[in-house]
Amino acid sequence: MSNFTLDDVRERTYKARDAWWTVLLVDPLAARLVRFTANRTNITPNQLTIGSLILGLGAAASFAAASWQYLVLGALLYHLSFTLDCMDGKVARLKGTGSVFGAWLDYIFDRIRVLVCAIALMGGQYAATDNVAYIWAAVGVVFLDMLRYMDALEIYKVRSQMRSQLRKLQEEAELLELAHKRANGEETTVIDPLDRILRPDPEADMEDQVIGDQPTPAAILQEGFYQKFPWYIRIRNVLTRGRIRPHLVSGIEFQMGVFIVAPLVAAAVTGAIIPVAALAGAGMMAFELFIIYKFWLSSRDYGRTLVTLERKVADLRAEVTQQHELTAADSV
Repeated sequence: MSNFTLDDVRERTYKARDAWWTVLLVDPLAARLVRFTANRTNITPNQLTIGSLILGLGAAASFAAASWQYLVLGALLYHLSFTLDCMDGKVARLKGTGSVFGAWLDYIFDRIRVLVCAIALMGGQYAATDNVAYIWAAVGVVFLDMLRYMDALEIYKVRSQMRSQLRKLQEEAELLELAHKRANGEETTVIDPLDRILRPDPEADMEDQVIGDQPTPAAILQEGFYQKFPWYIRIRNVLTRGRIRPHLVSGIEFQMGVFIVAPLVAAAVTGAIIPVAALAGAGMMAFELFIIYKFWLSSRDYGRTLVTLERKVADLRAEVTQQHELTAADSV
């Protein structure tokens, strides 16, 4: 058996930035469960993922019953399901047993859990009240969850393409300038690197970096945004000191608002599920629009930087070609 400590769990599995719900309400318990699981059992990350889905289905069954007792039970089971969902990735990172299939399974089961729980929660309330608004609420919850994760994946893909294109041009510019300097007999030092342009943005990208990794700067093509909103950096720095990302209402908080907070409030206040779910959805959409706005600004910075680099590469190509021609003429 292994002998991982809590410090090992924190260093190797805690994300450098994470949702505040995870940081404050899940990680303290999950870390201890991860240490026990990794040290004392042979449970695999994929088994934890399956266990998370089973608890999620239990939450759905409780929600469908619709009484206040079952709403409370459903909320508890959903929280435990999410805790196991966090544990699978932590155990994988801690023991080095992660896999592409495991990541896919985790993502698909998450979406299934949201779909089933949304239908069960709102369907149970519809059966109990005959209020058709709950049917529309179920559609809204599933749609918003789908929109959030589709948007996150697409932004991640496009940003990766942006970085790849800039990096390719940067490398070509450096090689051309190196050749130009050598031809002129100058010192061949690396030219004006554009690493500041190629850095990740954990607020929009998928966050895989953990505490034990070497820290990376936080901005990518965000100069325009930071110039417009300099106060944002101060807020971001305060939050990130506690590992909390500035994206305060993400897909995680939205889920917890719908499947934990709303049922608990509804257990005490009849009819509270739709208002609480609507508030959670509005909060998530506000932050999604914020990220989209940042992405729009970064795309403008990207366009300007791309044009500058392309011009630089074209000029360097012309200079190197001219030098080669002169050298060839001198040697004749």
